[in-house]
Amino acid sequence: MVQIPKTPTPPSPLQRSVPTSADVARLAGVSRATVSYVLNNTSAVRISEPTRRRVHEAAKELGYVPHAAARSLRAGHSRIVLMPAPDFPVGPLYARFLAELQWELGRLDYTVVQYGAVGLQGDDAARAWAELRPVAVLLPGSDLGPKGVTVLKRSGARAVVTLGPDSVEGAHALLMDHEAVGHCAGTHLYARGRRRIGVVVPREAALESFSGPRLQGVRDALRGTDATVTELPLAYDELSAAKLAARWPDLGLDAVFAYNDEYAMLLMRALLDEGVRIPEDAALIGADDLMIGRLLRPRLSTVHIELPSGRDLAELVDRAVRDPSAAPEAHKVLGASTVQRDSS
Repeated sequence: MVQIPKTPTPPSPLQRSVPTSADVARLAGVSRATVSYVLNNTSAVRISEPTRRRVHEAAKELGYVPHAAARSLRAGHSRIVLMPAPDFPVGPLYARFLAELQWELGRLDYTVVQYGAVGLQGDDAARAWAELRPVAVLLPGSDLGPKGVTVLKRSGARAVVTLGPDSVEGAHALLMDHEAVGHCAGTHLYARGRRRIGVVVPREAALESFSGPRLQGVRDALRGTDATVTELPLAYDELSAAKLAARWPDLGLDAVFAYNDEYAMLLMRALLDEGVRIPEDAALIGADDLMIGRLLRPRLSTVHIELPSGRDLAELVDRAVRDPSAAPEAHKVLGASTVQRDSS
């Protein structure tokens, strides 16, 4: 009987050895130290561009990536910037800002990790974030307290930066002045001759930290004038908008600040369906200056919001990481200006 030798079974991916920096060094013809300098973007040692290319090509061919935990041990800290998922609906304006920020942090060799902690809030959430040992934590609209900041710093976070209406003891703060947004809208509508002004207040609880200050901004702008301000609770759905539009004749309003462009477009459609002319019967203004607002008919007036640039914020995080002993600073970073179009 002739026995036919079996073809050897190739090793599975799990059986293959994990490529190491030594493998990369052999393939690229350089030392392991050079591999480390190149892949960790070390600026203290000058490496020629051809050598950098050889190392990157070898690493790509072998499927090698640096071990983040090992690098953290060598450096004494990680390069993770933790960004807890916002507890409010993220609109197009804020989404663009977050995308730019993540890109700029990556350019500075940080790894951005978004974290969702369902059911955890404040200091309890901080303990969950601390388990990842981030070098920095950037908190959009969080209810973090001083104890949470202390927990994060004791776990190794060199910088804690909050992005919202209030500052937190021990953290750098980027203060978002949403009262200025409402103030712009109220001032504009009054200047257009409107005196019975409604302000949309979203029913979504997660938006209260934005809608409350915007409502207050309108009231501040109209204080001491002959204008009145009426709150208009509104859920973000067509049925709620239709019910509000059906009550419009009884409300006796001649203008509305609709919180933002998305709510403004929702309400505009419902008002037009009820035969309310815009701006003849009711002037309408939103906020955020979204492109789609320019495509509506009538074109939507809005409050243009100037967020901090992703580069500026990334560089602030980087400075705080490099100098963790620096005193926390607070900066007002939100600018607001009126863009008048056809709807007002």
